[in-house]
Amino acid sequence: MLALLQLIVVGFVVLTVIFIGLSMYSRRIRRGKLRQKWRSGPRLVDMDSFVQRGLKRYDSSIRRKLIWGVYIVPVVLVVLIIYLTNFS
Repeated sequence: MLALLQLIVVGFVVLTVIFIGLSMYSRRIRRGKLRQKWRSGPRLVDMDSFVQRGLKRYDSSIRRKLIWGVYIVPVVLVVLIIYLTNFS
């Protein structure tokens, strides 16, 4: 039982570090693409406002929500492996 608790705690910490890193990387890439889009298009608003609006739309996008798969996929796989190992 102690090994399972250790697996859960260490796994959660590792997945959290991966989630934060991936989230920051994805947001930085999106910010760069928005700046590039602002530079190539007509400049109707200043760049900071354009980027902030784009990032607000990005926060509610499906791409942002897919990053939560960092938690979901490994947990499902570990539970599936444990189930198949013990009950098959």
